[in-house]
Amino acid sequence: MQTRSPFKLAVFAVATTALLLTTGCGGRGGKTRDTAYVARDVDTLYLAAKDRLDRGRVKEAAALFDEVERQHPYSPWARRAQLMSAFSYYAARDYIKAIQAAQRFLSIHPGNKDAPYAYYLIAISQYEQISDVTRDQKATAQALASMNELMRRYPNTRYAADARLKLDLINDHLAGKEMTIGRAYQREGKWLAASLRFRTVVDKYQTTSHTPEALFRLTESYLSLGLPDEARKAAAVLGRNYPGDEWYQRAFALMQKYAPDSSAA
Repeated sequence: MQTRSPFKLAVFAVATTALLLTTGCGGRGGKTRDTAYVARDVDTLYLAAKDRLDRGRVKEAAALFDEVERQHPYSPWARRAQLMSAFSYYAARDYIKAIQAAQRFLSIHPGNKDAPYAYYLIAISQYEQISDVTRDQKATAQALASMNELMRRYPNTRYAADARLKLDLINDHLAGKEMTIGRAYQREGKWLAASLRFRTVVDKYQTTSHTPEALFRLTESYLSLGLPDEARKAAAVLGRNYPGDEWYQRAFALMQKYAPDSSAA
């Protein structure tokens, strides 16, 4: 996924606050060097990292924020640098390192006030890796679990509100994957295996756009398995919930043709 989220504005607000505070702590004002491994005071390092981030040099920013933590692990800015490192990796679309950095922050500071943001950063990094439904949906499942965890822990935050909006797309992708596999089973004549996939869509993802087709495919599968009564039930559910839908029209015609005595009204 390529869509970026409103939380980016929030993190820059955090960074701006940190910058103002570090400036108040007495920055040295000298020139900073690009090499991340030269020993420097915490103010110089943090300001250098923030400067790279502001200029869009996000990979350099991430390395410098990491250096803040490495060189000054007991500084008050080490905690802030951990979070800013995670964001910088996210901005660079290095999602694996973004997730690792956010998880490290949570392992060290589980009760910190910025923990909701760290959980969100993990979830959004997984969310933006959601791929086409024909491909593996591991990242989609991980994003779903992380979004749900975020909403469970921090239901009243802006991050939870954004997570709720993204759940529809996540569920739609997971349902789409089930549909893709189910159709493939149908083409191979594996009607029972196909029906199990379509039943999963109906049971777990009934609010998605795939449900009408799943019910039609169930009708097809049950008829092919010689189960006209089960086909009738699937067609009836389709008719009750989507009476004007093209998939119901097709299901009704199918029932009329192959099981007229059991066809849905």
